Amino acid sequence: MNKQKIIILDFGSQYSQLIARRIRENKVYCEILPYNISISKLASLEPMGIFLSGGPASVYAAGAPVCDPGIFHLGVPVLGICYGMQLMAHLLGGKVEPTPTREYGIAKLYLDKGDTVLGAAENFSVWMSHGDSVSKAPAGFESIAHTDNLAIAAMVDVKRRLFGLQFHPEVVHTPSGKEIIANFLFQVCGCSLSWTMRSFVEHSIDQIRNKVNDGLVICAVSGGVDSSVLAALIHKAIGRQLKCIFVNNGLLRKNEAKEVIDMFRNDICINLDYVDAEDRFLSKLTDIEEPELKRKIIGNEFISVFQEEAEKFDDAKFLAQGTLYPDVIESGGISSGPAATIKSHHNVGGLPERMNLKLIEPLRDLFKDEVRMLARELGLPDKVIKRHPFPGPGLAVRIIGAVNKERLEILRKADAIFIDELRSANMYDKVWQAFVVLLPIRTVGVMGDERTYDQVIAVRAVTAEDAMTADWAQLPYDLLGKISSRIINEVKGVNRVVYDISSKPPSTIEWE
Repeated sequence: MNKQKIIILDFGSQYSQLIARRIRENKVYCEILPYNISISKLASLEPMGIFLSGGPASVYAAGAPVCDPGIFHLGVPVLGICYGMQLMAHLLGGKVEPTPTREYGIAKLYLDKGDTVLGAAENFSVWMSHGDSVSKAPAGFESIAHTDNLAIAAMVDVKRRLFGLQFHPEVVHTPSGKEIIANFLFQVCGCSLSWTMRSFVEHSIDQIRNKVNDGLVICAVSGGVDSSVLAALIHKAIGRQLKCIFVNNGLLRKNEAKEVIDMFRNDICINLDYVDAEDRFLSKLTDIEEPELKRKIIGNEFISVFQEEAEKFDDAKFLAQGTLYPDVIESGGISSGPAATIKSHHNVGGLPERMNLKLIEPLRDLFKDEVRMLARELGLPDKVIKRHPFPGPGLAVRIIGAVNKERLEILRKADAIFIDELRSANMYDKVWQAFVVLLPIRTVGVMGDERTYDQVIAVRAVTAEDAMTADWAQLPYDLLGKISSRIINEVKGVNRVVYDISSKPPSTIEWE
């Protein structure tokens, strides 16, 4: 599998992951790699084509990310986007200058001639986000498009198959972007439709079997899509050599422990060891309010509990983790790349060093929607496939401030009402993630002609494709009103409900 491969060199763009998604939507495999990968390593990967991502830097700034110029002499098609185009021009002898009027947002692109990548000579809207631009194309290039503010909005060297786009074809705000990327993949790079979940399953099973041989694999499961798919895939590869452990950290949603156990044993047909560690976790979290500290405490305690359980299988040699591509990216896990760490992810790092087990992460290169596709390929039920994401630290990061049983009970009841109303309104499957947050404030209210001074619940629902970006879900007003009324009337200690209308970025999906 993956003999056809597209490489994306990451220069720090917030859109690098979107480039990868658009490529994979065309059933072509791709990987995001750091911009400073060596030319020998890059050549050894035998890519069909290379994308140079955008980025926030100027090519003239001190410390600006620069790739090896040898990339343009590999004989492999290259498509530079925004900063990638500017860097291409800069390294090949062109000229880049600050744009007199910074372009950010929708612009009209005027095609000066037809092109293999851009298509027929028609005008269309594109998304711009830049301060510099190419003022002089390198030798061998010609300008093929302009905007009202840019003389060179796209350029091409047909002989060397080098392309530059000042705009972002990967974002939805460029309506023709999908076609532009597809043209580059199929018309220029010569790719074919080879990246499918069926091929992924076949390849992964072979990899798992070859790595594990007759060894025993330990896998922590939570009932979420990631760990359930992970367990199902590995079980398909090695059967009883997989041992699943479900740790109840006391931070689960209402009735969740029982539902997870029933699902694994009855729907997925995988037995698991159940550990009730609620008291252990809650005692460690007493009076802890700082979000990152809560995450680290929960992560460390999970390691301790999991390690104790795993040691019961003294012949275990491997640890399976459901790490996904966004986990790696948000944790700064693209080696040597410019990505910043946004928050700690419970799936990235920590366990192997403590447990002396070899790591297996077969989902590491997948986005969330691809994991759901994989779940369907493996025949998992809809209640697994359509289950909303749930953070590893559980409800602890949905309680702003200290965590205790009383506050958890309030949150569980409110959350159950919210999800129940979403399902009743047939809205659950239309949003990416939905949950409630217990705020660390009290507000004045009136109930039964009496003054109250009770707690506030924030309701959060978002739409997304892969959680790298997300928009707040525009739920119907009558539904929001019903949710608010039920929470206030049925959850003792709550007298106010608010709705979170922030998107990611600048906010994250979870509050902590």
